Amino acid sequence: MAFDDDLLAELDELGDDVADESMDAGDAGAPAQPNEHVAAGPTSADISALGEASNSGRIDEEHEAFIGQVVSTAASVFSIAQHAQSSELSALLDEIAQSQAVPAEHKKIIGRVEDDPDYKLVLRANEMSAAVAGEILVVHRFLLDHYKTRFPELETLVRSPVDYARTVKAIGDAADLSRVGLAGILPNATQMVVTVTGSTTSGRQLAADELQRVDEAADCLLGLSQAKHSIVGFIETRMPLIAPNVTAVVGASTAAQLIVEAGGITALSKIPACNIQVLGKSQHTAVGLSSLTSKRHAGAIYYSDAVRSVPEDFRDKMVRKLSAKCALAVRIDSQHEARDGALGQRFRAELDAQVEKLLEAAPVNAVKPLPVPDEGPKRRRGGRKVRKAKEPYMATELQKQRDRLQFGQFQEEVVVMDEMEGAGMLGQSAGRIRATQLNNRAKAKVAKKYEKYMKAPRSVVPGTASLAFTPVQGFELANPQSSDAHVNKKAKTTDSRYFASSTPFLGKRDAK
Repeated sequence: MAFDDDLLAELDELGDDVADESMDAGDAGAPAQPNEHVAAGPTSADISALGEASNSGRIDEEHEAFIGQVVSTAASVFSIAQHAQSSELSALLDEIAQSQAVPAEHKKIIGRVEDDPDYKLVLRANEMSAAVAGEILVVHRFLLDHYKTRFPELETLVRSPVDYARTVKAIGDAADLSRVGLAGILPNATQMVVTVTGSTTSGRQLAADELQRVDEAADCLLGLSQAKHSIVGFIETRMPLIAPNVTAVVGASTAAQLIVEAGGITALSKIPACNIQVLGKSQHTAVGLSSLTSKRHAGAIYYSDAVRSVPEDFRDKMVRKLSAKCALAVRIDSQHEARDGALGQRFRAELDAQVEKLLEAAPVNAVKPLPVPDEGPKRRRGGRKVRKAKEPYMATELQKQRDRLQFGQFQEEVVVMDEMEGAGMLGQSAGRIRATQLNNRAKAKVAKKYEKYMKAPRSVVPGTASLAFTPVQGFELANPQSSDAHVNKKAKTTDSRYFASSTPFLGKRDAK
């Protein structure tokens, strides 16, 4: 749009004027600096990029190196803080004060959002906020470098730039810190530590010109901090009026930064979600430092409060979800719908529910108790059939002797199938091994009608023996001639009784 082009042209002209003044000073006899870009003074783009990094909390080694180069070449604090005494900042603060005189509830946007005066003022205020934040960092480093001559330990005790500037203004060049009133500036515990450390500090007293530079730097830092506070407060109060749904999704500061980067709310509504998530990505100049800790494709949304509130492992996923909701919300705002921000609040509630689901702990597997053990002996199957089936697998006496060992004596070892096995007490016990005890009740019984077949004589060759299967377990040798002799003896007895030659004729029995 035309206003943005005019603002960029003014910033470029301002940078050219600063560069020309530095070149004139160099021609007058100033020593040459090793870095021409730093010697000419930091540009507005560099300071704005530094401020955006400060607002998002991503100051890295590259930014620290840039701040050190700028401060090392600065003769005074106003040579690096261009906006501290600029008419542009003063005019912006006056316009903000006039706009805040009318409450936001009494204002209403009619027509295009881009044509509203508060919308244009918010864009200018957002750009100025980034520039002021960058200058605060530079001025803070300038103040640290010049006051460490007096109190070098104060830098580690007070970390906040604003609190440090207030403390420096209160202490000044005082020798006895116990008489310096630090109440209202630092906490009680920090006051005591600063007082004790200041009494034993290794610093020296400052000269008059050194003390003057320190006071100027402290006043400049406090003034920039107050200006930034006013600008940020104005943005937060006007963004819900300009883009209520986007503000509800990503916050006022991030919403203003996205609109500035896109060139307007209408231009932002035409950008897809995949490109919205990289809007505001800072372009760092390579200075030879490691890039392992730098985050790639991280724009304004990545450093918003909604993303930074989740753990590191879920931030990339949250950026994609937040960018998609932001793309929907900005299209709603561009059409002047849902001016109360209800849709944006609903989108944010859905995101919060999804984040809560992601961070939800895994369900704990319930430990099931063991079942109650069965009391009493178990029922085992028994009976004649079961005992008969177990007999072939029972341990024999030889196996029992092999498994036994006698205390104090070595057992014999034999090789069986290429393996060494111990013989146990085999061959060491006196007497013979007791034979297997037979259970007569477990014997298989033979029916009486089949007994005559089992005892029937069999024709065998005299002088030989044969095997006979009997009801007894196993088999035994039987002599078939023993049964033949019994039969012959019985027949001989009958014949000798009736048909022997010595037996007389008994005659016929008389009939009665």
